[in-house]
Amino acid sequence: MSLLTKYFPQLTPHQRQQFAELEQEFKAWNAQINLVARTDTDNLLERHILHSLGIAKVVQFPAGSAVLDVGTGGGLPGLPLAIMFPEVKFHLVDSIGKKIKAVQFMAGALGLANVTATQTRAEQVSEKFDFVVSRAVARLATFHPWIMHSYKKHPAAGAGLYYLKGGDLGEEIAESGLVAQVIDLKDFYEEEFFDTKKVVVVPV
Repeated sequence: MSLLTKYFPQLTPHQRQQFAELEQEFKAWNAQINLVARTDTDNLLERHILHSLGIAKVVQFPAGSAVLDVGTGGGLPGLPLAIMFPEVKFHLVDSIGKKIKAVQFMAGALGLANVTATQTRAEQVSEKFDFVVSRAVARLATFHPWIMHSYKKHPAAGAGLYYLKGGDLGEEIAESGLVAQVIDLKDFYEEEFFDTKKVVVVPV
């Protein structure tokens, strides 16, 4: 767990325990239903958990706020963020039922009372949120229309989309016509994996 405590020294013993359990549960489920590439399970902490927590380096979700995780797959970035922000409500959605089932099971096993998970598409979610998070589900021009109606009328400070993406995003952002800020994760993490990884922030 040294990578986690290196970058998030403020974690409580309970949170550290939850992250250790998340790793075990995720690996067990991944062996059954392929939540992430099998080759990635050895680097699960760095490439998936720490990567998800890159959002926590960019924004601090206020207590009582609500976050929608779109295309969560095996619960990324939603589950790591839910451990990090126990006072925040997370709703994780994905169109693939067996993945949502795994997410529901993991959330239960970790005692994450602040997590709900549903098999649905983002555009079918009627509930409103302060923040939307996601990991490279689609190009911004495609993705943003799915979630633009997901925000509360009076959302929390800093509200908007926090989208984990990689590579050169200039063309993609231009294509979307959105006003977006790109934050490099290499500014926070030393590992080579993060050299090209970014958080794209699109305010409400």
